[in-house]
Amino acid sequence: MFCPKCGKSEQQENTYCRNCGTFLPDFTNEGKRRISPEEHIKSNIVLSAMTVAASLTLAILLMSFFFGKENTSPLIYATVGFLFAMSAWQAQTIWRTLQLKKHFRERQSAAIEENISDKQFETAPTNKLLNESDFSNVVPASVVENTTKNLTEKVAR
Repeated sequence: MFCPKCGKSEQQENTYCRNCGTFLPDFTNEGKRRISPEEHIKSNIVLSAMTVAASLTLAILLMSFFFGKENTSPLIYATVGFLFAMSAWQAQTIWRTLQLKKHFRERQSAAIEENISDKQFETAPTNKLLNESDFSNVVPASVVENTTKNLTEKVAR
């Protein structure tokens, strides 16, 4: 990484520049957004359903092409069995995910009925909760901030 202020190369993210002291944030993490549990549940249901459809389709195609024909490899039968087992496993995953989704909805409705959601977390004046701030011992944000004014020019002899 290059320092945006002085251009020094080979710098580490989330540290200070070794040349000028500018903080170098990690820009790769700032664009990521958080995914809610509901979105995870929805994507798990969709992906599991696609897996069930694909494995059942492949199993049926293999059965239609190879079952009852001469010299069919036992590997074909094992593959069909594996595809059916995989579709059954994904179907039970869909069932459990739907139960989890239903459980989340029931918990949300129960919380709303009990008036837990917003009334419990009312705002209060902060002067009753925190001590007053003491700014007498403040440290600058950067190690080299405002230090160049203390430097003197070295006189050559």
